[in-house]
Amino acid sequence: MTQTFIHIDSPNYLRLENLPTPPDWKGVFGNDNPLALEIGCGVGDFMLKTALDQPETNFIAIDFYNKGCYKTCRRLDRHEVKNVRVLRDEARLFVTDRVRKGSLSAVYINCPDPWPKKRHRKRRLVNRAFVEFLMDYMVPGGDFFFATDFDDYGLDVAEMLPEVSSLQNQFAPDLYRHEFEGYHLSKYMRKFMAEGKKIYFLHYKVK
Repeated sequence: MTQTFIHIDSPNYLRLENLPTPPDWKGVFGNDNPLALEIGCGVGDFMLKTALDQPETNFIAIDFYNKGCYKTCRRLDRHEVKNVRVLRDEARLFVTDRVRKGSLSAVYINCPDPWPKKRHRKRRLVNRAFVEFLMDYMVPGGDFFFATDFDDYGLDVAEMLPEVSSLQNQFAPDLYRHEFEGYHLSKYMRKFMAEGKKIYFLHYKVK
């Protein structure tokens, strides 16, 4: 898909070419607070609310789409949020090149592309290989959050995560929940819920 690029002029936006590999996130944020990552920040409403709730956490919000990064930065700038940095990149590549192993206190993945056609499901971001890849970059006790409105995707991930030995289900004995108190809803979650769809929420901790 061809993207129309919007120039982003925001103190919260980082260009990959200006970062060393891996970057010094302590230097970027000016402190050594815990570091969390949102993969697929969309229009930034979830990240805004979550960052305001957790001012002592540094958040990295990435999105493959320039427009999503632009909208996220606009929201953050309007509220003068200081503890988020937004970047445009592909998830696995970004984590590999820009995150130190054992450094993430939390990972959030909300409503990723479900690739609904059966022949396209192998393109889904969240599968066992990707989750096990992420575990190398998370701290013990770190939180892994996943949410989707797509039944098949939600059930697939809910049945797969218990097989990852380094994770512990925080909703046990339930594999997932359709409500998650205290977890902010994104624009897309609210849209899907208004259409009568259920959201599949999953929350695991790294052992």
